[in-house]
Amino acid sequence: MNISISLASKKTRHAVLKPSSNPPIIFTPGEKIRDQAGFMRGHGTYVSAGSLKATVAGVEQNINKLVTVSPLRCRYNGEIGDVVIARVTELVHKRWKVDINARLDAVLLLTSIQLPGGELRRRGMEDEQSMRSYLSEGDLISAEVHSVFADGSLSLHMRSLKYGKLGQGVLVKVQSNLIKRSKNHFHNLSAGVSVILGNNGYIWIEPTNDNKDPVGFEVDLQQVVDIGDRQTISRVRNVVLALSYYKMLIYDTSIQYALEESNKYTVSDLLTAEACYDIVNLTRHRLQAMDE
Repeated sequence: MNISISLASKKTRHAVLKPSSNPPIIFTPGEKIRDQAGFMRGHGTYVSAGSLKATVAGVEQNINKLVTVSPLRCRYNGEIGDVVIARVTELVHKRWKVDINARLDAVLLLTSIQLPGGELRRRGMEDEQSMRSYLSEGDLISAEVHSVFADGSLSLHMRSLKYGKLGQGVLVKVQSNLIKRSKNHFHNLSAGVSVILGNNGYIWIEPTNDNKDPVGFEVDLQQVVDIGDRQTISRVRNVVLALSYYKMLIYDTSIQYALEESNKYTVSDLLTAEACYDIVNLTRHRLQAMDE
């Protein structure tokens, strides 16, 4: 039996890299990176026979004499201040457990949410008994990372009015390292939809709310979204997936440019490989021209 095993370097798509840039060297597990002499071992490396070797498939990164390998694909490792999209999985004593696309579920404490009406008071037994009326299993929320525990799990908070329960929309999952870190992860696109770019790789797409009301916990899941908004949401979703497929950074500008380039295609045409490549290639050229 013939078995064909492709290296990670063969699977990487270099079509969207700048023509003037050199493709990064991708190391596979067990491959020698460099001699250990004069260098320190970092994450994603180990020492064998006087050489530093990779433990994961990824790209070498050097910080002074520290050598690390950043994996091509990895679970989300949260940092304080990150904006995340999460799904409630369980209610326990005075807290919710939520899935954030990480190794461990995060926790949202009852004391870390803003009560309906903006009340500022101690949480009592009545609040604990009413937890399921605020958030129940399966609900999607937007939140911010408040702290990191010793085991790597995260604690979230929703004390700002911009965070809360999510209503009608579409959830798109991409690699977390494709989300560009910025000061603002809440964006209103010119097409009439809003996106929340979660640092954990979850992207929420919904119709733009013109009422400017705080998010909170009151959402109308029975509201009918008109066909035009649904088509626009589908278009944005397909554009985001195209950017993700070609490993381009996802942020407001790249989505907006790709959305503008997609107008010559129907929503269903955006599912074809030819349309995706054309849109991403044109978007890349526009981003390069903006940087020059």
